[in-house]
Amino acid sequence: MHNQMVKKRVPEWLNSSLWSSPPSAPPADDDRAQRYTSKPSTPTTTTTSASVVEPPLPVPPPSSAREQPPPEPQPVDSVSDHDDRGAAVPSPEDFSRQSQLLAELSKKTINVRELRKIAVQGIPDGAGIRSTVWKLLLGYLPPDRALWPSEVAKKRSQYKHFKDELLMNPSEITRKLEDNGTSCDSEESKSKGLLSRSHIAHGEHPLSLGKSSIWNQFFQDTEIIEQIDRDVKRTHPDMHFFSGDSQFAKSNQDALKNILVVFAKLNPGIRYVQGMNELLAPLYYVFKNDPDEEYAAAAEADTFFCFVELLSGFRDHFCQQLDNSVVGIRSTITRLSQLLKEHDEELWRHLEITTKVNPQFYAFRWITLLLTQEFNFADSLHIWDTLLSDSEGPQETLLRVCCAMLILVRRRLLAGDFTSNLKLLQHYPPTNISHLLYVANKLRVQSSG
Repeated sequence: MHNQMVKKRVPEWLNSSLWSSPPSAPPADDDRAQRYTSKPSTPTTTTTSASVVEPPLPVPPPSSAREQPPPEPQPVDSVSDHDDRGAAVPSPEDFSRQSQLLAELSKKTINVRELRKIAVQGIPDGAGIRSTVWKLLLGYLPPDRALWPSEVAKKRSQYKHFKDELLMNPSEITRKLEDNGTSCDSEESKSKGLLSRSHIAHGEHPLSLGKSSIWNQFFQDTEIIEQIDRDVKRTHPDMHFFSGDSQFAKSNQDALKNILVVFAKLNPGIRYVQGMNELLAPLYYVFKNDPDEEYAAAAEADTFFCFVELLSGFRDHFCQQLDNSVVGIRSTITRLSQLLKEHDEELWRHLEITTKVNPQFYAFRWITLLLTQEFNFADSLHIWDTLLSDSEGPQETLLRVCCAMLILVRRRLLAGDFTSNLKLLQHYPPTNISHLLYVANKLRVQSSG
C-alpha cells in the first residue's frame, strides 16, 4: 500500500527520457577551438584527460607536472578518462547550442537576454567560449564588443592599483613615505657629509598600538591572510591546476590568495569567510583556461571583478549578523523548505516532521557554496552555466536545483530514517546533471503556472 502511494505521488514529468541520457561531458576548458568561429568544433577536437586539468596556458606548467598521470580520486580526470574511451561525443543538441552561442557572440552588439536563453541550457565545453559567456552574464564585459578592449584595460589597471596599495606590507609603506618625504633632506644631508636618518611618525612604528597605526592593521590582517592561505592550499587538492608542488599550481594558488586578500580588505564588513575560496575556484579555473592568451594572462584581475559581482547576490549569506534576518542564510534555507513543501508535500513531511531532518544540516553547504562540494568539478561548471544564465538571478535558480536534488532521491528518502537520510544528503550521490537541471526547470514552470 505504501509503495503504491509512493508511485502515485511521483509526477509524470519525472519519467522523462532524460533519465537515460548520457552523462555530461567533462570540462575541456574552452581550449579546443578558435574563438567565435562560424562553425562548431568537431568531435575530433576532443583532448586527453591531461589537458582537462592542465590545458595549454600562456605560461605552461613544468613538463613533469603535465606528464604526471592525474590521481584516481580527481573528479574531473575520472570523468574525462571515462569519456575519452568514447562517451565524450557531443550530442546534436550541443552542436546546435554551440552554433547559436557562437553566432550571438560574433555580433557587434550582443543580445545578453538571448545569450541567457541559450546558455541556461549549458555551455558546450569544446567551443572555447565559457570564459567569455560567463563574463558577459556577470556584467564584466559590456554587450558592445567594441568597448571590450578599453573596459578590460581599465578594470585590470584598477586591480593592479588595488594590489599595489593593499598587498603592500607596512615596511614597504614606510619606505615609500620615506622616499617621498625625505628625498630633499637626504640630498641636504649628503652635501653636509651626514648619513640620512629616517623620520617615522609614531603611528607608523611597529610598536605603536594606536588603532590608526598601519602596523596594528597589518597584525589584524595577518590572521585573515593566514586563514586564506590555509583554505587556498586545501582547494581541490586532487586537481593539479590548484594543488601540488609545481610552479604552475603555486602561481594559481597565489592568484586565488591575492584575490581573496584584496576582497577582504576592500570589504571590511564581510572580510573573508571560509568557503569563499570554493566560489572563487571555478571562476579562476575557467578564465585561466581561456584560449585567448591575453585574457588567460589577465585571469586574476578578471576573476576578481567577476567574483565581486557573483558574491553581491549572496553576500548576506556570509554576514553572520544577518543570519536570522529576512536576507540571511536561515531565511534562504526556509525558502527551500517551503519550495519542497509546495512541490512534494509528502517528501517534505517525511523529512522535516517524521524523520526530523533539519534542512540546515545539509542545505547550508549546498546554498553557501553554490553546490561546488556536492558534484565533481565538471558537473559544477555545467550547473554554474545555468545559475549564471538565469534572468531571475542565481539564488532563485539555486533553490530550485536544491529542491530538484531532493525530489530525485525521494524514494530513498521516503524509505529512510534520520541517520540514513542525513548521510545521503550530506554525501549526495552521482546524478545525471542534465536531468537534474531539467527537473529544476520544471519546478519553475509549475510555480509560474
